[in-house]
Amino acid sequence: MQAIGGGTAKIEGYFDLCATRGLTGEQSVMLPYNNVKNLVLKDEVRQAVTSGKFHIYGVHTIDESIEILTGIPAGEVDSDGIYPQGSVHWLVEKRLKYMADAAKAFGKDDKPEDEKANEVGEKDQVDDRPEPELP
Repeated sequence: MQAIGGGTAKIEGYFDLCATRGLTGEQSVMLPYNNVKNLVLKDEVRQAVTSGKFHIYGVHTIDESIEILTGIPAGEVDSDGIYPQGSVHWLVEKRLKYMADAAKAFGKDDKPEDEKANEVGEKDQVDDRPEPELP
């Protein structure tokens, strides 16, 4: 995670917006861990953090951020190159594999168009209703 500039002003600005709308205890900010030591926050923000009404997370890695945002472990790859089942990376890998398989399967039917037209059954008949008009 690369350090950012103006962290204090950014956090206080977001905090002010949250405070105006009402602190729920669920609002938070994330910033690179290296920026935490440079924060000089006003008392109102520090008190909200201490009381659990506002949260500030100093993160070291993107995976740490993923876990905070999703509540699910990001997952570390094992020696066989496999992520733990149920982890965010496992879910992403599963979805990417599904998409890759679907892309490979797309267009695999080598029959000419006129042969495909002869295979249409009653249930596959074209719907001749007009398209609905969009606003």
